[in-house]
Amino acid sequence: MQLAMIGLGKMGASMTERLLQGGHSVVVFDTSADNVNEVVNKGAIGSSSLDEAISKLNGRKIVWMMVPSGDITENVFNSVLSQLSANDIIIDGGNSFYKDSMRRSEVASEKGVFFLDAGTSGGVWGLEVGYCLMVGGDAEAVEYSREIFETLAPPQGFQRIGKSGSGHFVKMVHNGIEYGMMQAYAEGFEIMQASDFDVDLRAVADLWGQGSVVRSWLLELLERALKDDPGLEKITGFVSDSGEGRWTVKEAIDLDVPALSLTHALMARFRSRQENTFADRTLAALRNQFGGHAVKKAETPEPVGK
Repeated sequence: MQLAMIGLGKMGASMTERLLQGGHSVVVFDTSADNVNEVVNKGAIGSSSLDEAISKLNGRKIVWMMVPSGDITENVFNSVLSQLSANDIIIDGGNSFYKDSMRRSEVASEKGVFFLDAGTSGGVWGLEVGYCLMVGGDAEAVEYSREIFETLAPPQGFQRIGKSGSGHFVKMVHNGIEYGMMQAYAEGFEIMQASDFDVDLRAVADLWGQGSVVRSWLLELLERALKDDPGLEKITGFVSDSGEGRWTVKEAIDLDVPALSLTHALMARFRSRQENTFADRTLAALRNQFGGHAVKKAETPEPVGK
């Protein structure tokens, strides 16, 4: 099949390559000419603008957006929609908020254009093993695009979840669960690292991958990371978040669901970005005041308000 891929970051570029390997014709555009040239050298059809990319599509057009969520997605969506006709298809494979996807589907439908929200998981390994795809939107449009989804996904790795927004909703929850799993591994391995048993953490990660009830792909990746850096000394503990964890916790609150582990995992990420916080200094001061517990004096006093 023929489609346009808009956005050639780590995910968009590798997805384009997998589509090319599957025999599809892919017209590409990215704001980085270097990114475009890289995939053109692998067989893609390059474009110097979004308009040009869409103009190179024939028949019923399919445009896959693989750009960051938020304003960028909104701007690209509006630009793409303005150039499509009834029966064409827009696929958003980024991590958009599901309610935004529901709204975009309604806007597109006013022009007769189908909008599919495709939650995409697989990261940088997707080129090799495939991407798990959670798709929401019109059943006929999903079926028409099936060859694309099945090329990108591993066997049984693609599913239409339901109506518009459902794909990104399920992907949002998926990432919330991912936060919790990662936090559990992090805490467990820190306990072992702090013990007196001199545990070979990489060996344990590999061992647990062999039939253990806690085996997972994340554990395989942890084993790989520990192989490259046994003490994880080459990195800092600053952990960012891309938004889905926040959305999942907010959704849990709105639905009165007590998502304890997911919420803790999100808060742990916020905590990783702080050092010597005012809250921690408050705790130390209180312990000193009521119990006379020793406090560690700061070498350089923290400025007021920090």
